[in-house]
Amino acid sequence: MKFIPFLEQRFRVFAWFLLELEILISIHRNLLIFDLICWFRMLTLVYTFPVTSKRIESVNFSWCPSSSVVCAAKGPRPRYPRVWKTRKRIGTISKAAKLVDCVKGLSNVKEEVYGALDSFIAWELEFPLITVKKALKTLENQREWKRIIQLTKWMLSKGQGRTMGSYFTLLNALVEDGRLDEAEELWNKLFSQYLESMPRIFFHKMISLYYDRAMHDKLFEVFADMEELGVQPNMAIVTKVGNIFQELGMLDKYEKLMKKYPPPKWEYRYIKGKRVKIRTKYLSENGNSMNGLSEQNKMEHSSTNSLDEAEITSEDSSLEDDEEIGKDPDEILEDEHMWSKSNFEHDFMGLGQL
Repeated sequence: MKFIPFLEQRFRVFAWFLLELEILISIHRNLLIFDLICWFRMLTLVYTFPVTSKRIESVNFSWCPSSSVVCAAKGPRPRYPRVWKTRKRIGTISKAAKLVDCVKGLSNVKEEVYGALDSFIAWELEFPLITVKKALKTLENQREWKRIIQLTKWMLSKGQGRTMGSYFTLLNALVEDGRLDEAEELWNKLFSQYLESMPRIFFHKMISLYYDRAMHDKLFEVFADMEELGVQPNMAIVTKVGNIFQELGMLDKYEKLMKKYPPPKWEYRYIKGKRVKIRTKYLSENGNSMNGLSEQNKMEHSSTNSLDEAEITSEDSSLEDDEEIGKDPDEILEDEHMWSKSNFEHDFMGLGQL
């Protein structure tokens, strides 16, 4: 009977020992987990959020991709768009239509036109260049040359849109409106300023102007400037200069000209929005010989939609050209006939697609 209290005492000691052992094991396990967490944080360089006095609900983080910048180790931070560097195109069509209506309802007084245009952009944070370019394109389709001249001069006076496309739009409007002196003044200014980088379309426009007005001396001067600067004339320019040589009886110069610039074997046309390579003999059989190229160039010059695109030849279109070469000539002529009737929106030169 005395042995039972002894066992009970030993059992209590053993139970206390197990309890202490379990406590020690849990403490060591927590310490090990804490060490692993610290080691992982040290490797990943990820830090916890700072302790603030505000509640969690009052702290708002912006996750918008347009207004956040991902940093090296801090994650996204709230960013806000800079309103003075916006390039918004949404709503420019309706604004361009309103601008066209505003311009067409004005008189030809310079102060009234400039005042109305200034009031139109009074609440804009920056100059609405896209809207103005679309309005110019609309006025060009409506052949409102006086309004194009007014709007372009106002835009240039603001120091905006000083590109070769804008200058060509102004030059084309001056020529179409019959302002020969202003067109020559603009041409001389641009030619002296951009001597070695003058696009071929400007030479062609001035040659066409002098050709229509029978101003042969000035036409020969422009053509001589082209040859001196190394600008390769297209067949429309060569045809007009050759016609003048024939009218003046300069057959020897005509032969030298045609020998120096022979007619090309291939022609590039845009049919259904694709750049197609066509043999010249197929064009002559269809009635589009070299003498008929002037009509095509008139259409090219009347539409000023993408000047920079006309000066850069796309290498990616060579595969499409090879596919179109293998077509049957009858199919090519049929596609070209459809192209002449269709009113597709592809132009060679001008302001660029807006």
